[in-house]
Amino acid sequence: MADPERSERRLRPAPLLFEPSEAVADPEHFFDLESIDDPADLLTRATELTLAFRAATDRAVEFQAIAAAQLADPRRFDRLTTADIALRAQWTEDYAKKMVEFGRDLLSGEGLANQ
Repeated sequence: MADPERSERRLRPAPLLFEPSEAVADPEHFFDLESIDDPADLLTRATELTLAFRAATDRAVEFQAIAAAQLADPRRFDRLTTADIALRAQWTEDYAKKMVEFGRDLLSGEGLANQ
């Protein structure tokens, strides 16, 4: 079942801008949030970034699941076991099994319809 809140978040995440290398070198720098003086603006931008990172995390997990399902595909001559996938992804084997199942659902179209 689709999560309506999750679908809404995907529609308009805040843009994640790449940080200049000199800014990344500064441990206090984080997407220029430290330069925002107005607490209302800071809350707005920090919230946008939080939602964007959550959306990015959700999407990355879906790609992990798809990759896991593809690697475990029994039609592949070089398929991996769930134990091998778990080792590569630093997961438990039980989690790898769930991710393979989730990936198969996404590949079959069940999970892709809600995107």
